[in-house]
Amino acid sequence: MSHSLNEIEAMSKRAARGAGLSWGLAEEAAKGTRWLSSFGFSGPELLADLLELNDRLPPVDFSPVSLRADVWHAPARRMSPLLAGAALSDCAVRLLERGTITMENVSLPMLAVPFMGGAALRLGVPVAVEWEGVRLATDGKQLSVQGDATALRSAQADRVVFIAPAEMAGRREPVMRADVSDESWERLGVFAHRTYAPATEESRLRGAGAGLSDND
Repeated sequence: MSHSLNEIEAMSKRAARGAGLSWGLAEEAAKGTRWLSSFGFSGPELLADLLELNDRLPPVDFSPVSLRADVWHAPARRMSPLLAGAALSDCAVRLLERGTITMENVSLPMLAVPFMGGAALRLGVPVAVEWEGVRLATDGKQLSVQGDATALRSAQADRVVFIAPAEMAGRREPVMRADVSDESWERLGVFAHRTYAPATEESRLRGAGAGLSDND
């Protein structure tokens, strides 16, 4: 089904919050899902995969141990692309100074790509990422994609390398709507439902509405 990017962002934010992410990280996850969707990728499906994988588990287990290490890794030996991406954005200047930042065992690495957009806008130069035969680069407004399309859906990449500055070969323009499968939307809905307040007797009576009062 076709959804506006605003609808995708709103559902993704609520679902991420329902999965236990902080409000700040839920907002970043939602913006990233929207960004991927705008370039024709299955952002909601990828986010649903990640939320199910790390549901209510301690974020520290999937965060980089040290941002100063030559290679970033997480205690659980699989790194959240949201936490890795947020850390990458914070280290944008360091990325430009070093030229590369390498991460190991990143789950669903496509979800880290939107954070490159923010880093690119901050640095004023394109940023690229490579893993398993694919290379994506962005200046924050457009995106170039090269390599094996199947690797874009990798459940986990052993080694992910971010590069700045980078060259962009070919450019995709963003769109304002995206197709989302009913299954992916329903999976996000399961998490989003956790954020709804349980109904009370009073709210049920209010919901029943006009039948309980006579204002004639």
